[in-house]
Amino acid sequence: MALREPQPGTATEGRLIVRKLLLLLALLLLACDAELPPNTPAVRVDQVMGAEPDPGFTRALEARPFRFPQDYGAHPEYATEWWYLTGNLQTQKGHRFGYQFTLFRVALRPGEPLQDSAWRTRQIYMGHLAISDVAAARHYSAERLSRAAAGLAGARATPFEVWLGPWSMRADSGLFPMKVSAENGDIGLSLQLLAGNKPIVLQGDRGLSRKSATPGNASYYYSFTRLPTRGELHIGDRVYSVQGDSWLDREWSSSALDSDQAGWDWFALQLEDGRDLMYYQLRTRQGGMHAFSRGTLVEKDGSVRTLLPEQVKLTPLRHWQAEGNTRYPVSWRLQVPEQGLDLEVQALLDDQLMDHSVQYWEGAVEVSGSHRGRGYLELSGYAGSP
Repeated sequence: MALREPQPGTATEGRLIVRKLLLLLALLLLACDAELPPNTPAVRVDQVMGAEPDPGFTRALEARPFRFPQDYGAHPEYATEWWYLTGNLQTQKGHRFGYQFTLFRVALRPGEPLQDSAWRTRQIYMGHLAISDVAAARHYSAERLSRAAAGLAGARATPFEVWLGPWSMRADSGLFPMKVSAENGDIGLSLQLLAGNKPIVLQGDRGLSRKSATPGNASYYYSFTRLPTRGELHIGDRVYSVQGDSWLDREWSSSALDSDQAGWDWFALQLEDGRDLMYYQLRTRQGGMHAFSRGTLVEKDGSVRTLLPEQVKLTPLRHWQAEGNTRYPVSWRLQVPEQGLDLEVQALLDDQLMDHSVQYWEGAVEVSGSHRGRGYLELSGYAGSP
């Protein structure tokens, strides 16, 4: 019997892509933590998040109470999870930087932790580190991978720590102050994040962030939107003392995107008037805004307003083309008329591509228009022309 090629956008295609990625990662991690070899084919974030999940994983089906400190740590019964930091920092002389530091947990298959060997595991960890040096117009990034075995990588809630080899986020008590450290070759960071004045934000329905009408295509999602940050960045032989603000997203799920969704455009903006705006536009395969796109506007006092698709208008203003002919919209007009917001969101550097085992664009942005501010933009699911 002849085998047919899977059709783009189908559940079969999604399963094959994820199996290919997980097999590749498993083979690379047989011994210890590692980096992917050069020219390893990348997959898009939407290809992983849109795959049909193994039925053995727990699904995000309904709102549930968050429990802390437990929910600072890992949730291995779900397929994917991340601790996601972005921020805009600068020196006393005004030298600006953006940074991203993310630790991902990916389950190879569902089931209880394996106890028969210190080296066997069902979990792997992947980390992404990036620094955007605005004055030098350079974006640096690195990736690290490891099995969650023999102490190489893991997460715990008390005391809080997520680590991937020498890369880590940790706190002595609770979640803040959080110490963040990572180094890879010529780049690295050592930062301290304080709690600030903004409370935790439970995204979506009390922390259940539904991505489509299909039950289980959702995540549990909370954020800390403005965390005072200070510390050091290093690039080559230069060390910079910096301060600014960071944004922390925590999310875990077993499936998210539906078959009619191509990817997302995620905005995390910190405005000078003290408000913070998060909005993710889920894009349909026809290029429109999906009905389950959502956002929040966090007021200066921490109160939260939900943003629905009919309240937000997004217009791409300019694109940057990467190798492979993939075009990323790196300048946007974002309007929320009911809140008096008419913003222009502009990438500080066009090339802030994260081109590793998973490919996406993530970078520091400047906000102008009706209000000024800074933030981060993530663009996923964009494909080049054949």
